[in-house]
Parts: sequence; C-alpha cells; structure tokens
Amino acid sequence: MKRLLVPSAALLWGLQFAFLNPALALLLVALFNASPAEVGWVLAVYNASGFVASLLLPAYADRAMDYLRPMLACGVLTLVLAAVLAVSTSLPIAVVGLIVLGGPAGVGSSLLFAHLKHSGAGTADVVNTRAIVSFAWVAGPPLATFIMGGLGNRAILLALGAVAVLNVVTTAAMIYRRRSVPIETRPRADADAGQLFSKTGVAAVVVSFIALQATNSAAVSIMGLFVTRGLGVDVIWAGIALGVSAALEIPALFLIGRLSRRFSSRALIASGCVAGFAYYAAMAFVSNPATLIALQMLNAWFFGIVAGVGLTLFQRLIPRPGLASGLYTNTRRVGAIMSGPVIALGSTTAIGYQGVFATCAALTVLALLVMVLAGREPRRLPRRERLATAARKAGFEVSD
Repeated sequence: MKRLLVPSAALLWGLQFAFLNPALALLLVALFNASPAEVGWVLAVYNASGFVASLLLPAYADRAMDYLRPMLACGVLTLVLAAVLAVSTSLPIAVVGLIVLGGPAGVGSSLLFAHLKHSGAGTADVVNTRAIVSFAWVAGPPLATFIMGGLGNRAILLALGAVAVLNVVTTAAMIYRRRSVPIETRPRADADAGQLFSKTGVAAVVVSFIALQATNSAAVSIMGLFVTRGLGVDVIWAGIALGVSAALEIPALFLIGRLSRRFSSRALIASGCVAGFAYYAAMAFVSNPATLIALQMLNAWFFGIVAGVGLTLFQRLIPRPGLASGLYTNTRRVGAIMSGPVIALGSTTAIGYQGVFATCAALTVLALLVMVLAGREPRRLPRRERLATAARKAGFEVSD
C-alpha cells in the first residue's frame, strides 16, 4: 500500500484536471447560459487565478517545508468547488468559485511533485510519476464525455467530487505515513549531479521552456484547422493524431525515466528538441493522414521530454521544490498565452496553416540554442582560491 500512495495520488490529480478542464467551457454554457464571450473571460480569470496560486501556495509550502498539508487543502477546495458549481445557478457565483477555489485547488499536482523532490526522489521517479498523470489525461476526457453523455452535464461534478474525496484520503494516508516513517530527504544520484546554471542561465531556461510549451500549445490548437483546411480531410483525423500522440507519450516517459539514469538532462532535452524540430518541420510538408499519424512518434518524444525532464530540470536548478514545480507549471500557462501570436504569425505566411508548424520549428531551434548557451560552464576559480573558500566554509582562518 505504501508503494501505491504516490502513483495513486498522481492518477487522481491527473483525473481531476482531465475531468474539469476539458468540460469547463461546456459546463459554463449548459449550466449557466454563458455566451462565448463570457466563456472566454471566465476561462481567462480562472487561469489567471491558477497562475497566481501556483506561485503563492508552493512558496508557502517551501517556507513550511511541508507539501502534503497544502495538497490536502487543495483536495478539500476541489470538493467545495464541485459542490458550488453543482448547486449554483448564477454565473457570477460560479466565477467567484472558480477564482477563489478552483485556482488554488489546481496547485495540488505541483505540490505532489514538490513533495517527491523534497522526499529525495530521483529523476526517474519523477518522470515515471509524470507518466501516470499523462495516462490520466488519456483516459480522463473520454470518460468525462461518457459520464456527461449518459448521466447529464451535472454528473461530471459528482465524479469530480468523488475524485476530490479520494485525493483527500490518499493525501491523508501520505501524511500519516510521513509521521510514522521519517522521510529520506537526501536526493538520489542522477546523471546531472553537480551541473548547475547561473541565475541568468536559470532565467534563460525558463524562457526557453515557455517557447517550447508555446509550440506544443499552438500545434494542438491548430490541429483541427490544419487537418480540415490544410489537408482537406475529416476532422476526426485531428482527434486520432492527438490521441495517438497522447498514448505514445506514456511509454516515452517510462523510457525517458530509464534513460535519465545514464544520460544528463541536457542530453535528453537536446534529443527532445531535435525530435520536436523534425516533427514541426515535417508537419509543414505533410500531405496525407497516414504521414500525420506516423509523425506523432516524434511529437510524443518531444513533449515527453518537455513534460518529464523539464520538470526535473527545474527542480534541480531552483532550490525550493514548491517554487520549482509551480514555476514549471506556469511555463505551460504562459506558453499557452504565447501560442496565440505564434498561430497568428505562422498562419499569415504563404503556406497557410503549415506556416504555424514552420514557426514552431524555428522556435524549437531557438530554445535549444538558448539553453545550450545558458548551460555553458561558468569560469572556474583558480585552485588556490577554491581551496581557500572551502577552508573558510569549514571554519578555518585563511590569511591572504
């Protein structure tokens, strides 16, 4: 049972997002008669609340050195949010609930990965846990659609509440286990031991990952239009392509977890960026659905690297686990915002929607170059100065 706690928590937090996020726009229209413009504004303020909560709540957890109790609170907030949306008939009340409850509730997944880092988990453990979240995203949206189609729109809120209850139970069990068995906080050895970036380098990595997340968000957002207007085939091929990519991402993450024991994050991220560039460049010339589906292997590897290795890289570069996980989560949110200009710029080119993929290919290469330059080793101090610094840290007096 102890071994199942973290995988169970990962599956449940993944299901929470997979149930709520894809269905939220539909719920706003079906339950609260929201107009398209109102849906857009509600989603904007909801995501803004999540952005702020992803910085503040993990920062509090870092100061308290406790990630499980805030995660327990996120589970309770999810349960309250489901109840508010279920009983309310007013759009303003629903909006307040999403801002006050929904934004902070969504931080639970980031806190889970912060807890893993704090408890000494290695890169492979984090990546494997991320694979379970990906599995929840593959299974969650179809299951949510089945529930809403068979039992009505409000039924998904009941399912969300049930997931929240299970989240609370699982987190409470993790807290009990922590009390009875002290956590081993010494991090396990990784292939990246001792490799650090400067503060400027860390900022460059954050910007690079925003760019990589923007390419993924733009490619997903444009897929339906690309398939129907670019290839001239039925929109179902867009769903098949995205489903194949999501399904392939799971074994890709497990393989990445194994490779992380032998190869550094830099090497793995470089392989992901190369795969991403190859995918986007090839998509600019795709002419049939068969090739579109075949290329999803490259896309799965690319996003598996961004999702799995990217998270562990942030956790290693930023000393506070909560801030690291929250900041990484926000690169995806900011990337989604930046995908708008990427789509606008790419679609105005002479090749139309294929131009979006060409723009994504260029951004991927640029992001890789920035990270390569940011990761260059800083100038080493002379041996005498290094020994003197080490002696001072040990409490010895050193004369100049």
